[in-house]
Amino acid sequence: MLDPVTRPAGFTLRCTRVLLSPWSRLSLLVVVLAAAATTVLIFEPQQLLRAGWPPQLSGGVAVVLFGVAYGLCTAAFVPRPILNLAAGALFGTQAGLASAVAGTVLGAGIAFGLGRVLGQDALRPLLRGRALLAADGQLSRHGFRTMLAIRLFPGVPFAAANYCAAVSRMGWLPFLLATGLGSIPNTAAYVVAGSSAASPTSPTFLIAMGFIALTGLGALVVAWRKRHHLRDGEAHSGHPSDA
Repeated sequence: MLDPVTRPAGFTLRCTRVLLSPWSRLSLLVVVLAAAATTVLIFEPQQLLRAGWPPQLSGGVAVVLFGVAYGLCTAAFVPRPILNLAAGALFGTQAGLASAVAGTVLGAGIAFGLGRVLGQDALRPLLRGRALLAADGQLSRHGFRTMLAIRLFPGVPFAAANYCAAVSRMGWLPFLLATGLGSIPNTAAYVVAGSSAASPTSPTFLIAMGFIALTGLGALVVAWRKRHHLRDGEAHSGHPSDA
């Protein structure tokens, strides 16, 4: 007969293994993301940011707090363009850009950490198909330059890029560096547009909006070329089986 002390210990060990299993952690990730999305829908933090910053907060403290709020909101799926425009409108170009880029890196780091700790072990065995395997290979072997291109040409949704990178074998440092550097041009354009939104016909505002449109067009071209390349690869790989 088992010792009464041994049975609780064994039960505790089994429960711990179940709770720490890949699928339990993935379920927790789904719950966390669903809760974050629900919170955004209910409280609409972007409305608070667009309405103005609390008057009792000013100077460097306000810039730092906005960056932290930006990161949390980004991790909770608040669209970054809205936050970037708010950063420019509230703090001007220089301080707004610094706060927005810091918030971008913070939000990406939060998402990457959640995906890496809670989702990677469960999702990696499910990677199937040419496109998914190709994306995983690019991020795992050429993480910095791949993520840099994704951030420079923002055709891939911010959250999707974060979690795809987390599931891959990409390292933390290349991910954060590529996110910070690659996000600067597009973020700066939105911040400048926000800071000059009161004069929508000014050259500064028009140039900023033109740059945003240009990067969007560049993202479409890159996506089309990648899709065309994958189709060609699938067609070539299918020739031997057709013979």
